Amino acid sequence: MIRKPRLTMLALLAWTSVLALPAHALKPFSAEYAASYKGISAGGSMTLTRQGNRWTYAMGIRNAAANLSQATVFEDAAGRYRPVGGSDRSTYLMKTRSIITHYNWKALQARWSGDVKPHRAGPIPLRPGDMDALLVNLALVRDVGAGRNAVSYRLVENGRAKPLSYRVVGREKLVVAGRTLDTSRAVQVAGDKQTTVWVAAGVPTPVRIVQREGGSETFRLQLTSWR
Repeated sequence: MIRKPRLTMLALLAWTSVLALPAHALKPFSAEYAASYKGISAGGSMTLTRQGNRWTYAMGIRNAAANLSQATVFEDAAGRYRPVGGSDRSTYLMKTRSIITHYNWKALQARWSGDVKPHRAGPIPLRPGDMDALLVNLALVRDVGAGRNAVSYRLVENGRAKPLSYRVVGREKLVVAGRTLDTSRAVQVAGDKQTTVWVAAGVPTPVRIVQREGGSETFRLQLTSWR
């Protein structure tokens, strides 16, 4: 069975190392992507919607063989993206796997239910600023888009909590839907795994995400349109 990439799909998160976060007004959006996993092409999408004081950030990747989806419900708490619930579902060759994440900010605990191994069910302690894997995308758009060259996050996912650090290593012009975007390229390395995210000011979602393992590309998302 194909192991789903984490955004860290990688999937990927976040407590920053500074006290003041750059101002960034969230707005709903819909984005389409071209995707590939180990050479297999697929279509992808990311959406951000709002209902009251809560937001839902969702990602989907699909082709004839597989359908992968993730969603996070969160609040914008004084500039921090605080998750209140999450889902992670994959279907491959008629087999479905589904995991639900539960956040209890009063008790400062996170738990997981569904198709999860007992030692990954939690609870694990939460800290102010913790985020899940999906929210790293919004955090990078906010922070790197505001000109920060190094950012640190704490990821709470799959029964674990771990730090992630991204560093801007260069700039690159990318063309999306006939429009040339001036992007910042941020890289995160963990062992032989590397995640690179391209962010452009004024674009509410990552322009490109590439993951490599052992020097070989395993996963890619390339923005094709947004509104």
